[in-house]
Order: sequence, then structure tokens, then C-alpha cells
Amino acid sequence: MRRRPAKILRPGELRTLLKAAGRARHPERNTVIVLLSVRAGLRACEIASLEWGMVLTPKRQINHVIELPDWAAKKGSGRRVPVHRELKVALARLAATEGQDGPIVVSERGRSMTARTIVNWFARMYALCDLAGCSSHSGRRTFITNAARLVYRAGGSLRDVQQLAGHQSLKTTQAYIDGDTDAQRRLVRLL
Repeated sequence: MRRRPAKILRPGELRTLLKAAGRARHPERNTVIVLLSVRAGLRACEIASLEWGMVLTPKRQINHVIELPDWAAKKGSGRRVPVHRELKVALARLAATEGQDGPIVVSERGRSMTARTIVNWFARMYALCDLAGCSSHSGRRTFITNAARLVYRAGGSLRDVQQLAGHQSLKTTQAYIDGDTDAQRRLVRLL
């Protein structure tokens, strides 16, 4: 039997998650974890591997892109991901409290968090927020679905979404995109 894909976050659910992350210990770090998933589409392993040098300019400012090298991405799918304005603000706040060297996401002991730790962190946060069906992949699926729905407004194509997601195949990207029954109804009415 096939597993159900991770649930897509609706805007209200994302606000609930961000509020909970901001109220827990290490609010700046927690907010960055959520936004790296939802606003940059990073996988848990990529969030765990992210280092300050991948998001900073030579002048130590938050860059306009995340430079994710092949070694830090699944299947060597390194890429450049534009930094969403909300993520940029959160990274700047974290840099001001934690410093700008080494891994971005660190544990309470000051060590880099593992991918498994990130997955478990998301599980605890979603349980705390009573968001059933969500997993560490929910933010990524939300990012990819939202990007696919809006890509035409930016003059792009699904190929652009595929590259942002770091997928080798467009078929993989398509599997992440959630349909919208309201949009389908509106579309049929337009025909």
C-alpha cells in the first residue's frame, strides 16, 4: 500500500506553526527551520547541512540566494535558491543572536543538527500544533505546490520549479504538486 504524501500547509496552518516555533525555546532557529522548508523548499537533510557560508555575501550580509552545493543536497542536486524576504529577515535575526560561522541550525549543545533530528523536530512541532498528516516534507510540498501555481505569473515554467526543488526529473516534481479542487471548478466554468 502506498503512503499518503505529506499534507500541504494552508496559510493559517503555516501561521500556527510559525507562532508555535516562535514561542518554543530557540525561537530564531526554529523560525529559520520552518522557513527554509516552506520558503526555500529545502529537505531535512539540506536544512541540517546548511552553513552560514552558503547564505552570506563576502561582506557577511544575507545573500539574495542560497548556494546549496552538491555535497549538501540529496543525490548531488546542488542548486541556487533565491532567498524569500521573510527568510532573509529570519536569517538576519538568527545571525545576530547565534553568530555567522559553521552550521546555521545547531542543537542546544551547539552542534550541527542531523537530518533525523530535523525530521523529529518537525514531528514534535506538528503534533504540538495539532496538524495531522504533516511531516518534515510538508513545507517542501507546500513550497513546490505554491511555486507551480504561481510560476506563470513570474513568466516561468514547471522546469523552473523542478530546478528550485533540485529534482532530476519533472515527473518527480509533478508528484509533489497538489491539485486544487476550487481552481479546477473555476477552470471548468471558464471553458
